Amino acid sequence: MTDAELLHRARSDPAAFRVLYDRHAAAVHGYLLRRTGNRDAALDLTAETFAQAWTARLRFTDDRHGSAAPWLFGIARHVLATSVRRGRLERRACERLGLLEALDRPPAVQPDERWLDGLDEAFAGLPAAQRDAIRLRVVADLGYDEVADHLDTTEEAARARVSRGLQSLRTQLAEAPEAQR
Repeated sequence: MTDAELLHRARSDPAAFRVLYDRHAAAVHGYLLRRTGNRDAALDLTAETFAQAWTARLRFTDDRHGSAAPWLFGIARHVLATSVRRGRLERRACERLGLLEALDRPPAVQPDERWLDGLDEAFAGLPAAQRDAIRLRVVADLGYDEVADHLDTTEEAARARVSRGLQSLRTQLAEAPEAQR
């Protein structure tokens, strides 16, 4: 059964989503572990990635011949970036309120901006059409029909731009020097 079929079934059968999770959790966790260098953070971010995938399963559209991997890795990147931003904001707020000194211990996992090393550069290296398509689809969470409207193109072209852009990002990040990971 393809990922797309599993996600379609998961609309009414949670067990189908479990199969999808079993199929992709290790790869998503590996990606997040490489980015964070922290096992606990990677586990938390993997859980959040699949929680968001569960809530967004009705919006999944099959643009990779049955594979949900690009969709899941897009969600994982978004979860990672949100975690870093949120952690930075929460830390600043605690510092302003004098709460850090009142805590007996530092947070178990403090999001680190280094987790995003190389992502901005890889993203900037994409063609503008792919960057715009990914920004609308992954960050703004628009459907492909809406992405196509914003970009004044067809839905198929919007899907291709997102797919090619995410594939290019994966390739660039996989080839990044170990110091950037």
